[in-house]
Amino acid sequence: MAIRFGTSGWRAVVADEFTFANVRRVTRAICRCLIEAGERRTLVVVGHDTRFLGERFAELCAEEVAACGFDVLKCSGPTPTPVIAHAIRRHGAAGGINFTASHNPPEYNGMKFSTGNGAPALPEITRRIEALAADEAVLPAASRIGRIEEHDPRPDYFADIGGKIRFDLIARAGGSYGYDALWGTGRGYLDELLRQHELHVVTLHDWRDVLFGGRAPEADQDHLQELAALVRERRCILGLATDGDADRFGVLDGDGTFITPNQLIALLFDYLVESRGWAGGVARSVATSHLVDRVAQERGQPVHETPVGFKYIGELILADEIVLGGEESAGLSIRGHYPEKDGILACLLAAEAVAARGAGLREQLDALHARVGRVTSRRTAVRTTPEMQKALGEKLRHDPGQIGGRRVVAVNRIDGVKFIFADGAWLLVRPSGTEPLIRIYAESESERDLEVLLEQGRKYLLE
Repeated sequence: MAIRFGTSGWRAVVADEFTFANVRRVTRAICRCLIEAGERRTLVVVGHDTRFLGERFAELCAEEVAACGFDVLKCSGPTPTPVIAHAIRRHGAAGGINFTASHNPPEYNGMKFSTGNGAPALPEITRRIEALAADEAVLPAASRIGRIEEHDPRPDYFADIGGKIRFDLIARAGGSYGYDALWGTGRGYLDELLRQHELHVVTLHDWRDVLFGGRAPEADQDHLQELAALVRERRCILGLATDGDADRFGVLDGDGTFITPNQLIALLFDYLVESRGWAGGVARSVATSHLVDRVAQERGQPVHETPVGFKYIGELILADEIVLGGEESAGLSIRGHYPEKDGILACLLAAEAVAARGAGLREQLDALHARVGRVTSRRTAVRTTPEMQKALGEKLRHDPGQIGGRRVVAVNRIDGVKFIFADGAWLLVRPSGTEPLIRIYAESESERDLEVLLEQGRKYLLE
């Protein structure tokens, strides 16, 4: 069976392809990749989220890494992905292996490899890992057996994030917050950070449930209805949520209104330029709303467009070329932070923006729309077979002059195929990097036209 890394690591169904034998193969392949690269650092961070058998997979991985001659810093308890990224950087590790399938359904688990800068491994590295794993990954020769040390990464992460968020402003504004941990790793992190600054937090789903309530631990609108009711009932400042490994965010305004990731990315970029006085622009994936482009144009800042996958935005953060980088799939990081998305950071920045501006997120969004104009975005998906994907690949090699009667004025192939229309609306078709799906993204200036555009995209895909 071939191991394939997608947009964010290797993910598969537990006991089907995600087995102890395959975890051993991938772990050995990662160690061989590090040795081949001449890596002189001898430490590897290993962690896991709250999924089924996560701790067992992490234990096996740690033993294999140690057998390959590396010392292991094994995170104690379920640990958010951004916290592992910080631990890699804080301790000068050669890299990190995190057992997580992020927001995938409960039957999945996954392995994510991050390099020594804390960033998700780039495709040239993961392709080499795939090739080495296919070779059955014989245990690399080692002159020593490495040490395995348990490590609590929370204090270091808390201290680091304390220097990036204006907790004084949040605390001064007071009020209550609702937080939905979605049975994931954010519990004891986001809520505890707020409580440490004497803020009242009501937390939902803060215990381990490997079935995640029978659904994917995704912090999207459909999964946050209970949080919305809590926010309205308790008159909270905001409702905050993080996904299974806390690298993605979900944010509700004080009336329970869901603020989409596309909207929050634009709002927080605007807020950071205003409040920090930072310059340098913004990065967004090809699938992310152009609303942030309008903010950047008004603020006189450049826009960097990347393929889908936060590793590409992470490179720009490492190079200190941007104020903020974000993806419509609820990934975000900022200047001076890690080259990895951080849902905890995003939620805290939303709380800071509300406290500093003395206005709710909907009010801020209305003011932003009044300045730069309104657009609306959404995505849908079609489940596919390998045959469908092959046929679609052939179809997309040819540029259509129009789709659904709309004239195509430009075609962007940075990731998938993005059709840009004469009125500024756009449609993107691309295969998912984590599931057997074809995703259809669209943006227009009206909700009604967006519905039409999505349907036109679906018909184009299936006809």
